[in-house]
Amino acid sequence: MASVVSVARHQTHDFSKTVVDRIQIIENLGVAGDAHAGVTVKHRSRVAVDPSQPNLRQVHLIQRELFDELADKGFELKAGDLGENILTEGLALLDLPTDTILTIGPDIRLKVTGLRNPCAQIERFRTGLLKELVYPGDDGAIVRKAGIMTVVLAGGWVQPGDRIEAELPPLPHRPLERV
Repeated sequence: MASVVSVARHQTHDFSKTVVDRIQIIENLGVAGDAHAGVTVKHRSRVAVDPSQPNLRQVHLIQRELFDELADKGFELKAGDLGENILTEGLALLDLPTDTILTIGPDIRLKVTGLRNPCAQIERFRTGLLKELVYPGDDGAIVRKAGIMTVVLAGGWVQPGDRIEAELPPLPHRPLERV
């Protein structure tokens, strides 16, 4: 069963987020009290290009299993370190197609928009980490492992232990791309 391991938010544009007991997810906005919440894009590099772009990065999810994989390579990470709002367990987030609907607990519905495209801040956070999260795959395509981004269709409160269910979109499925 897929579930929430931890939740985090941060009011300013720092790299890591603060783990809290629960977060409020607000429809069409994101996480209450988080710097990335909003209808239009909040990521600083994207605001510089076009601040009127829709915010496809309202809620960021990472699978806990990535932390295990990175620990095997010498990177000890804790919840919130990579800037995720929700740390999950038991769901292969990176394998989901675009437009998958994630239901968390009884109320929250998130629509998967794409992959997080990690930036140089990750390298400044931990030297060598960026090349573990973004690299050319065997087929030459870029692999991105820093989690997925979503928009909020229905809000509510989320906390560790909440169950997560994934509803795939109609076929044909579109693979996740960076957003």
